[in-house]
Amino acid sequence: MAKRKSEDAPAGSPAWMATFSDLMNLLLCFFVLLFSMSSIDTEKWQQLTAALASTFSVLPSGGSVLSDEGVLISSGASQLTALSDYYNNVGLNTEGEVSPEEQDVYEQMKEQGLSQSEQMAEQIEAALEAKNVADRVEVTATSEYVELNLNGAILFDSGRADFKEGAESIVDRVADSIKQYDANTITIEGHTDNVPINTAQFPDNMMLSIHRAYTVFTYLVDKKGFDSTSLTSSGRGEAVPVASNSTPEGRAQNRRVEIKIYNSLYSQN
Repeated sequence: MAKRKSEDAPAGSPAWMATFSDLMNLLLCFFVLLFSMSSIDTEKWQQLTAALASTFSVLPSGGSVLSDEGVLISSGASQLTALSDYYNNVGLNTEGEVSPEEQDVYEQMKEQGLSQSEQMAEQIEAALEAKNVADRVEVTATSEYVELNLNGAILFDSGRADFKEGAESIVDRVADSIKQYDANTITIEGHTDNVPINTAQFPDNMMLSIHRAYTVFTYLVDKKGFDSTSLTSSGRGEAVPVASNSTPEGRAQNRRVEIKIYNSLYSQN
């Protein structure tokens, strides 16, 4: 069988390319002409750009305003960490120092957040007292949130992530005490001590802390009707101790679940 003779490709671009290029040029001219004949509604354009900026940006890069009450609002602030950084660093110069002209605004923001958190903490403490569970929960307030610290020993047996006997009753009363804030952003964080764990279910402390936080999360959502879109759960393992792990007492303090209820300045909702 005779071999086929290879043919060299013709030099230059194919003939259809010239027609295609002409078509593209005509389309470009057509749209430029349409744009030149159109008029832009300035108000609608500003609304559109503001909506896009707030939706697709995260503070402090854009999409934020101060309301008449001095509250920073942004409908597109979907990352709480960035929002927190904005509040913590607003008015700071490149050296990390508060500039004199921004000092008053900076202090006002921090004080407003702390005042709101303290009011929330007082209401929560009163509710916990009424539920006879105040002695089981440590409540603290910051400029961003109210934190409820539940010692892990009252909720879980060692090396387990399911509630121990009597734990559901405690979580149930805690949930009732904070239910009025279920529209706020609420985070649930699990923490452990530094004693290693290596089981089939929990290969390390990080996985154990994640499951413990999720146990509380599912109880609040499934049993107490909390909005799952307002809640998040996460585990920190042994990474964020509140006491020294060198003593049994310190390790007991580090085994905990923290429920953080963010005030309206820091809530994403």
